[in-house]
Amino acid sequence: MTGNYLKKSVFIFLSILLIGILAACGQDSNNKAPESQQGQSTENKNETITYTAANGEVKIPKNPNRVVVLAESYVGDFLALGITPIGVTQKALDNPYFKEKMNGVENLGDGSSVEKVLDMKPDLIVTFSGTENIEQLEKVAPTVAVEYGKKNFKDQLKEFGKMTGKEDQANEWIASWDKKIAENKPKVEAVVGNKTVSILQPYAKGIYAFGHNYARGGEIIYGELKLKAPKIVQKEAIDSGTGWANLSLEKLPEYAGDYIFTSAWSGDNADPNVVYGNSIWKGLPAVKNNRVFKLDDKGSFFNDPVSLEAQLDFIVEKLTQK
Repeated sequence: MTGNYLKKSVFIFLSILLIGILAACGQDSNNKAPESQQGQSTENKNETITYTAANGEVKIPKNPNRVVVLAESYVGDFLALGITPIGVTQKALDNPYFKEKMNGVENLGDGSSVEKVLDMKPDLIVTFSGTENIEQLEKVAPTVAVEYGKKNFKDQLKEFGKMTGKEDQANEWIASWDKKIAENKPKVEAVVGNKTVSILQPYAKGIYAFGHNYARGGEIIYGELKLKAPKIVQKEAIDSGTGWANLSLEKLPEYAGDYIFTSAWSGDNADPNVVYGNSIWKGLPAVKNNRVFKLDDKGSFFNDPVSLEAQLDFIVEKLTQK
C-alpha cells in the first residue's frame, strides 16, 4: 500500500510539473509574434530605396516622414503630394500661395545653416544641385540634389512622387490640372485669339522677358494655354530653351505683347519705376489699352503645383475680364 501511495504521489507531482511547464510555454508563445512578423515592422521602418539624384545615387527612406526642403522651388511639389516639410527657407515662407499650408513649419532662413538642419533631425533633405554645403548636409541625412528646370513641372512632380512613394497622388494632381486647363483654355482663346502675351520684369540692369519654363506664369501662358509670344521672345526665350531673355529699355517695344504680365524683380533692390515711369513703357499699346497685369513679386517665380494653381486662376481672370 505504501508503494502504491508513493507511485501515485510521484505521478501527481510530475503531472502538475508538466502542466506548469506547458502553461509557461504557452504564455511565452502568446507574448511573442511569429518570427516573420517580429522583423516586419522594423524592416518597414528602416526600408530604403536607391534614388538617382543630381548628386549621385542616394539611399533614402522608402516613406520619408521628416523632410527638409531647402530648394524652395519644390516646396509646393511636396505639399501637393500630401507631405508638409518640417523645415523650409524664408523664400518659401514668403510665397503667398503657401501661407495657409505652412503652420508649424520651421524657418531655415537662407538654408545655409547646417546646424539648424541638424537640429531638426530630418530623414530626407532636398536641395538644389550646386549647393555649396551639400557635403555637410549629406552627413546629416540622405540628401537629394535637384537640377532646376531639367524636368517640366509635371515630370518633376512625378519624380518626387516616385521618390516618396506618392506616385498616385502625383498622377491625381496632374489629371485634375489637365481638366482645369481643358475647361479654361477655350475661354481664354475666345478673348485673346491671335494677340501676343509678354511676361516682363524690370531689374537693376534692364528688363527680363520670360518664356515657357522659368515660372512667372510662363508654363501656363505659353505651355498650357498655347498663347502667342512676340516673335523675338519666341526666338530668344522659348525656342532657345533658356526660358528668358535680357533686354534694354530701348528695345522694350519689340518684346512687349498685346497683353503684359509684370512685376518688380525680387532679386535686387532696383526701383521698377525706372521702367514703369518711363515714356517708352507708357507708350506701349498694352499699357494704353489697360492690358497690363501685375504678378505677385514673391510668388511669381514659383512654378510648383500649388503656385501654378493660384497663377492659373489669376491669369484666366485677367485675360477674360471685360
